Amino acid sequence: GGDGRKVLRSSIREFLCSEAMAALGIPTTRAASVVTSDLYVSRDPLNDGRRLPERCSVVLRVAPSFIRFGSFEIFLSRDDVTGLKGPSAGRHDIRAQLLDYVIENFYPNIQQGHCNRKDRNVAFFQEVARRTAKLVAQWQCVGFCHGCLNTDNMSILGLTLDYGPFGFMDRFDPDFVCNASDRRGRYSYKAQPSVCYWNLARLAEALGSELHAAKAKAVLEEFIPTYEAFYLGNMRRKLGLLRREEAEDRELVSDLLHLMHNTGADFTNTFHLLSCIPWPEEGDSEWTTVGPVVDVLLEQCASIEELKVANTPTMEDRELAMILSMAQTDPVMFDSVAADRPEVETMRQLKELLGTDQDQLKEKQRDDWIHWASRYRRRLAKECDGASDLSAVKQERLGVMSSTNPRVVLRNYIAQNAIQAAEQGDYSEVCRVLRVLEEPYSSTLESAELPGGSNTRGVGDQKAGELKCQAKGDCDQPRVIYDSKPPAWGRNICIT
Repeated sequence: GGDGRKVLRSSIREFLCSEAMAALGIPTTRAASVVTSDLYVSRDPLNDGRRLPERCSVVLRVAPSFIRFGSFEIFLSRDDVTGLKGPSAGRHDIRAQLLDYVIENFYPNIQQGHCNRKDRNVAFFQEVARRTAKLVAQWQCVGFCHGCLNTDNMSILGLTLDYGPFGFMDRFDPDFVCNASDRRGRYSYKAQPSVCYWNLARLAEALGSELHAAKAKAVLEEFIPTYEAFYLGNMRRKLGLLRREEAEDRELVSDLLHLMHNTGADFTNTFHLLSCIPWPEEGDSEWTTVGPVVDVLLEQCASIEELKVANTPTMEDRELAMILSMAQTDPVMFDSVAADRPEVETMRQLKELLGTDQDQLKEKQRDDWIHWASRYRRRLAKECDGASDLSAVKQERLGVMSSTNPRVVLRNYIAQNAIQAAEQGDYSEVCRVLRVLEEPYSSTLESAELPGGSNTRGVGDQKAGELKCQAKGDCDQPRVIYDSKPPAWGRNICIT
C-alpha cells in the first residue's frame, strides 16, 4: 500500500503459510502471532481499482536471521544503466563486517574450516547456493510459487522468506503465475529455479572482491545441476522409487507432469493418489487392475470447458481468430507460426479441444493415464531386484509416499474462507485451518475403498476430497473440505 502497513488479509495468509511450510518440512521463517488493530487503511484487494477499508495487523516473524541477498546490495556502486547506487555504496569495510557476522554466526563450520578469507567466502557462497537449490526443489515438488522472488526476498540462510502474493498450484500448469500483478510471468512456477540462479549471480556481484571471481562462476555453473539432482531425488520419493536410480526415472517424471498438464490434473491430489496404484503382480491385467485407480485420478482432472479456458491464449481476439482459422485451412503454415510463438502451443491444444467432446476427452485421458500407470508399475517392479522381503519393499514405498505427498496445502480458497470469517471477527476458522496444516500428511481418517479391492489403495489412504474440518467442538458454519480441488469461485481469487 506504500504506507508500510500490513492488513489482516495478508497477515493471515503469511501466518498460515509460514506454519504450513514448516509442517511440510520446507525451511522457512515462522510466524509466532498475528495482532490486529482498530486502525483501517484503504486497499485494492482484487486489483480492480476498487479500494476498500481493511484492518491493519502485525505478524510476529521468527527466524535465526532475516538477512537477505539484497542486504549485500546496499554497498553496490552506481549502476551504469540505471544510474542508481546502494545507500552505502563503496563501504567495503561494512560489507566485510556483515559478511563476517553472517559466516561466524550462521555458518560456523565454514568459519572454522578455512584460514584463507577468500576460500572461506567461496565456501560460504557455495553453501548458500546449495541451500537455495535444495529449497527451490522443495518448492517445485509441492507446487509452491513464491510470487515475488527478488533479491530482497531471498534468505541468506536458505529459508522461505516474505510471504506475499504466494500460491500453491491447483491444476498443474508449468506457466502458473500466482501474483496477478506479474503479467509477464517473471516469477512463474517454471521460472523459479532460473530466477534463483539469477539472484545468486547478483549476490556474487554484490560480494565482489570478497570472492574469487573464477571460483564464484564455477559455483554458479553448478547451481542448476545441483537443483536438478535435488528435484529428481524428491520426485523419486514422491513416486516411491527408493531402492534404485534408473536412467528412465527422469523421463517417467517428465511424462507424468506432461500428462498432468494436458489433463488439467490437480497437483496435490494427483500425487497423493499415486500410492493407490497397485504393485505389479504376475498375471494381473493392466486395465482391470489399474483402471479403478485411474478412474479416481480422472476425478482430479479438468473438464473440457476448464481446459478450453486454460488453453485460451492471451492475445487480441482478432489475432486469435486469424490463427485458429489458419490451423483449420493451412496446417503447415500454422506449424510454422507455432514454432516462433510459444503461446501458440496452447492454441494447438485449444484446437484439439474444440474438435472433441467431454466423453471423447475422458476416454483419451483414461487411455493416457493407464499407459503411464503401466510404465510406472514396470518401474516399480525393478525395486524388487535383489530384495529378500517384498512385503517390506511395498510397505516402505507406501510409507515414504504418504510422508512426501501432502493431502493438504494452503490453497487460496482455504485461506480466503478463514480471512472472510476473521474480517467479521471470527478467528475460529483460522485456528481450524492451522490445525489441519500442522499435519499435512495426516491419514487418521478411515480408509475409503476404491472399486477393485483393498490392494488398490495405500495404507491409511483415503480418496482425495474427503478430509474435512475435524476441529474440537461444533462448527457453526458448513464444514470446509480442505483436500479437494478448489470450488469454481476459488479458481478466480486474485492475489497481488
